[in-house]
Amino acid sequence: MVNKTKILYVCQEMMPYLPESKISRICRNLPQIMQEHGREIRTFMPKYGCVNERRNQLHEVIRLSGMNIVIDDTDHQLIIKVASIPNARLQVYFIDNEDFFTRKYVLKDEQGMYFADNDERSLFFARGIIETVDKLRWSPDIVHCHGWFSALMAVYIKSLYRNDPLFSSSRVILSLYDDPFSQPLSATFKDKLIQEGFDAVLMEGLDTPDYDRFIRYIFQFVDGVMLDSEIVLSDDLTDLSRSRGIKVVTGVDDSNYVEKSSKLYDEIITKA
Repeated sequence: MVNKTKILYVCQEMMPYLPESKISRICRNLPQIMQEHGREIRTFMPKYGCVNERRNQLHEVIRLSGMNIVIDDTDHQLIIKVASIPNARLQVYFIDNEDFFTRKYVLKDEQGMYFADNDERSLFFARGIIETVDKLRWSPDIVHCHGWFSALMAVYIKSLYRNDPLFSSSRVILSLYDDPFSQPLSATFKDKLIQEGFDAVLMEGLDTPDYDRFIRYIFQFVDGVMLDSEIVLSDDLTDLSRSRGIKVVTGVDDSNYVEKSSKLYDEIITKA
């Protein structure tokens, strides 16, 4: 095992801050286990409004907060909070903003409808992490994104920040779980990506940003993919992953995610 590897975990959900699910359970346990095995860890998740700040002892990190991030021509204040998981020596950073993350639900409203601004929330989440890691002056070897809401990190790191000394050597892994969004993202999602500075040539199909087209877009920017045991890649994504040399790990479940993650980290770093 390669020791002192720096791993940035970008988590859509995480226990104990959100209810237990496969993704929240893996995001809770994997960083701790990797840290105990000698890896250097930073972990981020959104500070959804349903996260109980008092119970979980979150507090704002003033020196990292205060920046404004522009999404679709609108300024949004970046607030960074932090908490430590008891008995784990594991610190978690939270990306917060009153426009995007004060509502008491995660990705859907109380009627079960996806929030219309999930695209902007995801953009802000990724941008907030980039800015925070930059202030920490911490250069990750591996960026492991968990869940589709975290996936835009891959686009930033592999395009806009590919020449940034902090991220130029970073390898990106995306873990996908059985939680696809059933309603397309905003019809203006493509325009917002172009406004961010991403290459429009690579956005084929994003005029209708449904889940399959979104994932196909993300696959252009990742080095490795880990798939929940419930997921089988479509033929076109399989072809795309092969043509781009993406390492795809299938059948990930509670019994093997540590072993499979660790092996993939080492393979990707060695390959680099």
